[in-house]
Amino acid sequence: MKPYEIIKDIFIVGGPDITDSRDGCVYLIHLGELILIDTGAGWSIEKIIGNIKKLGLDPKNLSKIILTHCHIDHIGGVPELKKRFEPKLYIHKLDAPPLENGDRIQTAATWYQTTFPPTPVDVKLNLTEEALTIGEQKIVCLHTPGHTPGSICIYLDRDGKRVLFAQDLHGPLLEEFGSNLKDWDRSTTRLLDLNADILCEGHFGIFKTKKDVKNYILSYRRQYGVE
Repeated sequence: MKPYEIIKDIFIVGGPDITDSRDGCVYLIHLGELILIDTGAGWSIEKIIGNIKKLGLDPKNLSKIILTHCHIDHIGGVPELKKRFEPKLYIHKLDAPPLENGDRIQTAATWYQTTFPPTPVDVKLNLTEEALTIGEQKIVCLHTPGHTPGSICIYLDRDGKRVLFAQDLHGPLLEEFGSNLKDWDRSTTRLLDLNADILCEGHFGIFKTKKDVKNYILSYRRQYGVE
């Protein structure tokens, strides 16, 4: 599968069907400057950069990386991207320590038989809801704990549609990750209330109608016994 535009100025540039089977999905927002949501597991950075170029965009304009949580399949590309393009790195403060400490367990690096080098975080999100404003566009970061203590979801309204980036809302919910079912219940309820038109998920791709988004979230709520 090739990278493509999901809706005006929002693209998928990486993921298990695009770059490497170990990658979580990597999304790109073009607002003059470029913003990446997650970076894949780290083995396919050249492909991700190549995909940005294939879209006619310049990776040198990468200004921000927003990480949805601290797991290697979403953060593994950070060190190389930081080295090449010096973007600011954003993550919730509760998920920042595993990156800064290079914690193999909390980053799930052990699941992939790899390591993650201690990496400084530029901006630690710490509110229930925080908005980044770029030009006239607001990008809203929501603290949605459950999968990890510092998991976030991101949404923006673009071209008449509400686009939700909810990586790994499907879990898994595991003790070693600091997962919490009660938090996850509250977080997914909050996501349902957003009434998003498009869901950009972490491993299972893109859902393009309100009905599909709602049904996807509800299916996992039933699976975890909170519906």
